[in-house]
Amino acid sequence: MITIVDTGVGNLASIKNMLNRAGAASTITADAGAIRAARKIILPGVGAFDEGVERLVTLGLVEILREKALVEKVPLLGICLGAQLLFERSEEGKRDGLGLVPGSVVRFQKERLGADLRIPHMGWSEISLRKPSVLFEGMPDEPRFYFVHSYHFAPADSADELCVCEHGYPFVAAVERGNIYGVQFHPEKSHRFGLKLMDSFAKIAA
Repeated sequence: MITIVDTGVGNLASIKNMLNRAGAASTITADAGAIRAARKIILPGVGAFDEGVERLVTLGLVEILREKALVEKVPLLGICLGAQLLFERSEEGKRDGLGLVPGSVVRFQKERLGADLRIPHMGWSEISLRKPSVLFEGMPDEPRFYFVHSYHFAPADSADELCVCEHGYPFVAAVERGNIYGVQFHPEKSHRFGLKLMDSFAKIAA
């Protein structure tokens, strides 16, 4: 069973439906007790960084998520804002993130994008792997995913960089640090590529 954290925003039903297509059972909940008992977690979200942090604080989930990821070592997948919340901080806000991945989240540098590119980065883009990962095993050729974001990851340790994408310049589009995964794109909107990624996450041993 995969526990999808109900952050109050995001495509929660779409994530659950994609997992259903992959043959994986899941539940959507904001209950601290249920999340404390989870054996595999997805942290989704859209919107502003500080609002996402505040939601986790209000629900009493910050320390629970840290314990699940760092002590119990359960597989945890952050999606979009949920992935940004895995980091220590963001240029978008003033609140501390979960600190599960060393580094920060930074805004796209407009001066490096050129006249034809805009912020947010939105639409389908191909990604390039930086290292092997269970998330991308058996992925169809030339994987591409759907993005909508104005900020991107800046990991402190390059070893955490899982894949990169390009929007004016290369940026880190996914991270992997042990049992902790974060993707800036939306697998639930990414058709066969997203389905394969969700299937791979579902098959990671809890």
